[in-house]
Amino acid sequence: MQRRHWLEMLGVAWDAYPLEGCGLLIGESGGDVVERFVPIRNEAESSRIYRLDGQQYAKAALRADADGLDIIGVMHSHTHTAAYPSPTDVAEASKPLIPPTWHWVIVSLGWGYPELHSYRILDNGIAEEQVGLAQ
Repeated sequence: MQRRHWLEMLGVAWDAYPLEGCGLLIGESGGDVVERFVPIRNEAESSRIYRLDGQQYAKAALRADADGLDIIGVMHSHTHTAAYPSPTDVAEASKPLIPPTWHWVIVSLGWGYPELHSYRILDNGIAEEQVGLAQ
């Protein structure tokens, strides 16, 4: 991802704090490169869970499709825990409409400084993936 996407994700996490912030990763279908990050309102308005605003999600999906792109993952923040998928995150990843190729980016603010990690979650298994930043 571009450095600006990383900074946008950190900004969403800090702006939402003490609640969880969230957004969508947009790129080529099934791909690993984030072309665009789209902040999405957390309908849950919670410090422990997130729920993407349905209207904003649909708008982002339509725009991505119009640009020949797709949603390739989700970012959300953890306000009090590490940047590691929680049992709730793993359960979300197993929902039928969630593609198995999605990237699950988590920004933790739990230690007083931001920490970003990305994962693939498939069949309740969690695999961390390397995050590369380009200028």
